[in-house]
Amino acid sequence: MARADRPALTPAATGGPLSTESVRRAVEAVWRIESARIIGALARFTGDFDLAEDVAQEAVAEALVTWARDGEPANPVNWLLVTARRRAIDSFRRRSALDERYAMLAGQLAEGEANSGAAAPRGRSDDLPWDPDRVDDDVLALMLVACHPVLSPEARVALTLRVVGGLASEEIARAFLVPVSTVQARITRAKKTIAAAGVPFELPPAEERRERLGGLLSVLYVIFTEGSTATTGDHLLRPDLAYEAIRLARMLAALLPDEPEVHGLLALFELTAARFPARTGPDGEAVLLEDQDRRLWDRSAIRRGLAAIGRASAVGRGLGPYGLQAAIAACHASASSVPETDWERVVLLYEALGRVAPSPVVELNRAVAVAMANGPQRALSIVDELVASGRLSGSYLLPSVRGELLVRLGRTAEAQVELELAARLCRNVRERSVLLRKAAALA
Repeated sequence: MARADRPALTPAATGGPLSTESVRRAVEAVWRIESARIIGALARFTGDFDLAEDVAQEAVAEALVTWARDGEPANPVNWLLVTARRRAIDSFRRRSALDERYAMLAGQLAEGEANSGAAAPRGRSDDLPWDPDRVDDDVLALMLVACHPVLSPEARVALTLRVVGGLASEEIARAFLVPVSTVQARITRAKKTIAAAGVPFELPPAEERRERLGGLLSVLYVIFTEGSTATTGDHLLRPDLAYEAIRLARMLAALLPDEPEVHGLLALFELTAARFPARTGPDGEAVLLEDQDRRLWDRSAIRRGLAAIGRASAVGRGLGPYGLQAAIAACHASASSVPETDWERVVLLYEALGRVAPSPVVELNRAVAVAMANGPQRALSIVDELVASGRLSGSYLLPSVRGELLVRLGRTAEAQVELELAARLCRNVRERSVLLRKAAALA
């Protein structure tokens, strides 16, 4: 997902044709940055997700050849759009001609009445399908369509990364450790579901927009969470995936500057990612919060995160669930060490989060904060209530936290059992090794 910073390459600047590698890098950069706008404009123009993607990819393939011969155009995005639109019109004409042949063979339709619904939209000129007043609407509509409620959560993630993020199926599969065929099947089913449901490629009515926005924020949260702490595999972090979620959240914040939770989500991402450089050691091993070298934390990301919290507060009436999580992350980001963290404030923020977005994970995190602020015994009672409820059954997080609390209470034999259970349940190699190391130290 890396994006190269580069000067624009034009025939004048290069003195003629470009090398194949230079063209490939140029096309990849344009596509990664502008694919959402390109696909959004084409989806609005064609009314067909598959066709929009197909003609866009055909334009990219043509760019690899043409730009190598003639040099990169002054406006590469417009070049791709014009080329893709021409391919779409050719497709409309082929379909229309095929319909006419079918009609002639069937002898059932009068001349000029054959139409499959795939004809080019009426009233379209040959101008660029790029209305400067609708660019933002196109991108936002694309995001909201990709996260439509008719789709399953897994399909929403895959389709968002594909059509909004511009990732290939192989990249998505690698990020989530699933077969490429699974990703491709999810994307195909998602497109067919959207087509069958007759979802228009336009901004939904105002009354539907907030519901759709909640789903979109949830998808970005899932993408970032997997990038910040991988569910499975032998890497603790998948930073490329996390940074893609940040890029999409920044795009969304620019499109919806008056939505506080969008800024809250972006703040959470920035503040969490700021700690990435210190979360793993030289060999990729996990480094716990209390052992992290805070000098490695990304101060620029922290500043961006704090600014985003400020915007969320300024445009909203109090912080929502994502804003509250960002405020908790800000407590960590602003502290010089674990003991210097304002744990009392963290507890209050988790209590507020539990009221607006209750969940067992929020309760478990509140227990950790309570342990830091008021001692392990009170926190253990919260954790034991979660154990009794069975709401986190099968999660390694619950025995992991319970084991830590038992260690602090001096109940080492019980703690060892809990940590070993957590290690068995954990599917991430790096986190499992930390749990096993802690359990072994208690033997």
